[in-house]
Amino acid sequence: MRFPTIQPFGLFSAVIDDAPKLAALIRRIESSDWIALDTEADSLHAYPEKLCLIQVSLRGENAIVDPLARFDLTPLLNVLKDRELILHGADYDLRLLWKSFRFRPKSIFDTMWASRLLGHEEFGLVHLVAKALEINLEKGPQKMNWARRPLPERMEQYARNDTRYLKPLSETLSDRLETLGRLSWLREVCGRVVHECAQDRVVEPDEVWRVKGSDRLSRRGLAILRELWHWREHEAIERNKPPYFILSHEKLAALADAGSENRSVTDLVPASFPHARRALMMEALERGLQCPAASHPRHRRGYGRRLTQAEQHRFEAFRRRRDEHAERLKLDPSLIASRAALVALALDGDGRSSDLMSWQLDLLRESTHDA
Repeated sequence: MRFPTIQPFGLFSAVIDDAPKLAALIRRIESSDWIALDTEADSLHAYPEKLCLIQVSLRGENAIVDPLARFDLTPLLNVLKDRELILHGADYDLRLLWKSFRFRPKSIFDTMWASRLLGHEEFGLVHLVAKALEINLEKGPQKMNWARRPLPERMEQYARNDTRYLKPLSETLSDRLETLGRLSWLREVCGRVVHECAQDRVVEPDEVWRVKGSDRLSRRGLAILRELWHWREHEAIERNKPPYFILSHEKLAALADAGSENRSVTDLVPASFPHARRALMMEALERGLQCPAASHPRHRRGYGRRLTQAEQHRFEAFRRRRDEHAERLKLDPSLIASRAALVALALDGDGRSSDLMSWQLDLLRESTHDA
């Protein structure tokens, strides 16, 4: 593995917090032959989460754009959408940008996926930069408030480092992928990520409130849980706090279980709850109790069916082939195909096998003796 030239990694520009600064940055982006991107959101101190920073690195510069400064970011997004962007773990960033601005890039190079396709078992950015570039980055606190203004110098440095080394890292990973003949795999994976992140997630009304532990409740308990979940969601939005800061999933399920069994819930209500919040919660619990039995939610049913003997044989053959290739290529077997994908292939003809990418299908159809 070669080490690219790693110094300097660009100057730090002032935080971009108004239209004139943004216009100047856009001119520099237009003349750069590469762009690295990352985002920071506040999901610990706000609900729903909000975009707080957009980090951009380009030749000679590492910039931070401040979306909370409330100026039009459309010109920036327009110049970014027609370029290939270098990101690490792009899924979250692209979903956030799609949700916030309906932004979808032309293409991406995801250094996390590149490392996984090389067989790396540790693929966090800090680890990869240390291994590939011999640079040690601060991992940073796990609960930063990215909506804080002014942004402390340490947080600003941490944010810039998320894109500062992506270009040389991508070069190192790309060289290795090309040597192994897997660069086309990455292109296909990145294309899938871009497509999937630009889809609006459909929320099933009868599924969204089913928190961990709900499957153990009676149908009456499910009716109570549903009302409690909607109460908590309203509280979270009203108070601009994540739902679990209001009440944990475990507490919701425990309250629903106790209520359905006519047990006291007094000990389950946090002592810190103000009287008004406690009253609204108890009203929700009572609505669940008063829900007619005919309207009680039903338990989820298992999906699928047992494979026939022929289908099971096909499944085992595909699984053996997958595992043999995974061992030979030193890859996580699930990267080649998940169990669900193998079942879809075994069913042979239901169309679900099209969910696999061409490189995955090629491996599954190819014997290791022919590879």
